[in-house]
Amino acid sequence: MADYCGSDVHTTYRLVPLLRADLAATPTLEKLYNEVELPVEPVLAEMEATGIRIDKDYLKTFSKQLETDLDEIEKAAYAAAGEEFNLGSPKQLSTLFFDKLGLDKRKSRKTKTGYSTNVATLEKLQGDHPVIDSIMDYRTLSKLKSTYVDALPALIRPSTHRVHTDFNQAITTTGRLSSSNPNLQNIPTRTAFSRQIRKAFLPEAGWQLVAADYSQIELRILAHLSEEPVLVKAYRENDDVHRLTATLLFEKEKEEITADERRIAKVINFGVIYGMGAARFAREMDMHRLEAKTFIDRFNQRYPKVFDYLQQMQREAIANGYVQTIAGRRRYFNFTTRSLQALKGTDPREIDLSQLRTNGYDAASLRAAANAPIQGSSADIIKVAMIRIHELLKGYQANMLLQVHDELIFEVPPEEWDELKPKIEHTMESAMALIVPLKVEANAGNNWMEAK
Repeated sequence: MADYCGSDVHTTYRLVPLLRADLAATPTLEKLYNEVELPVEPVLAEMEATGIRIDKDYLKTFSKQLETDLDEIEKAAYAAAGEEFNLGSPKQLSTLFFDKLGLDKRKSRKTKTGYSTNVATLEKLQGDHPVIDSIMDYRTLSKLKSTYVDALPALIRPSTHRVHTDFNQAITTTGRLSSSNPNLQNIPTRTAFSRQIRKAFLPEAGWQLVAADYSQIELRILAHLSEEPVLVKAYRENDDVHRLTATLLFEKEKEEITADERRIAKVINFGVIYGMGAARFAREMDMHRLEAKTFIDRFNQRYPKVFDYLQQMQREAIANGYVQTIAGRRRYFNFTTRSLQALKGTDPREIDLSQLRTNGYDAASLRAAANAPIQGSSADIIKVAMIRIHELLKGYQANMLLQVHDELIFEVPPEEWDELKPKIEHTMESAMALIVPLKVEANAGNNWMEAK
């Protein structure tokens, strides 16, 4: 064992100068390492050691409530299907959906045990039969119950009465932090039930829990990187970007835009960052694919520099083998298709993406290439903010507890809140200079749900 451990240390010692030489060859990466990744490490260590309080009694009550709800959903599913079946059995669901109910098999794919009934299949089948909604609700609540409501109390450390997650710096390809044992960055928030889990996260007794999050940070980064004048102007004037997009898509005045039209615009605004196509947009908005394509085409016409920027990132990924964030973080791509491999080292401006689409290309990787500088820049910004806030809090009792993508969670004594609120917001907003302002709002409550 001593030899094994000694070899680990010796190998690391031997690797350091080699890796430092590699970093030195790319000054932007060396700067990122020295000014962001190394300084954020002790910040994360302190957050891990501090942990966060969990309300065991609340989760116990919530678990019983979910049991009752799951029973009711199960009965509703039986009534919709006209028979009893195991809601957790993919094989039984496949038989029910495609043999007994005659649902469209083209919306699924063949597996060893029948046809797939995974999340993607259920989303495609939604609206085709009432039983689908029941199955989706059952899966959501069941996962919620087992993964968080029942699991979190068992992870409380007896010596601190808190849950201590592990933050990982070198797991994601975009530079984002990840969280494990338990994963506190993946707590769902889309439904009222999932949001209730956050009620179980508490500050130190008598203190307040504070959530400070960036408003639309990825869209602001997209505006910065693309220099799209309409978006830049909107953010500089503190305009409602989703309503603005709706006016361009529906060709209406701002005051005429309905809540549903703004919601459609919001889905497109965020969806375009992740390369959402017409098929996905049509499913999410429950509209015809042609109508969805019309909206996306109109978005590209109204925001041409956004469209050009996203395509330019795809060309750079093909030609250079990587794309970069604002801070110089790289995400590398190793394309598998011959047509893309043959273009490595060429001038990005000479790459015709429309020609590649007809010859077959790695669509998923190219979507990731367009998104990586946006998501990675967001990760860089919040890491810089964490380093600066860590210094700021040295003069206070308050603790930084969690980072959840574009959100930071703190516990703050009531007497420090009025003084700290503007300082936290300013520190996060000034973490990196963009051509549009960053916007942060910090709110306090008795638990995480109240602080949102």
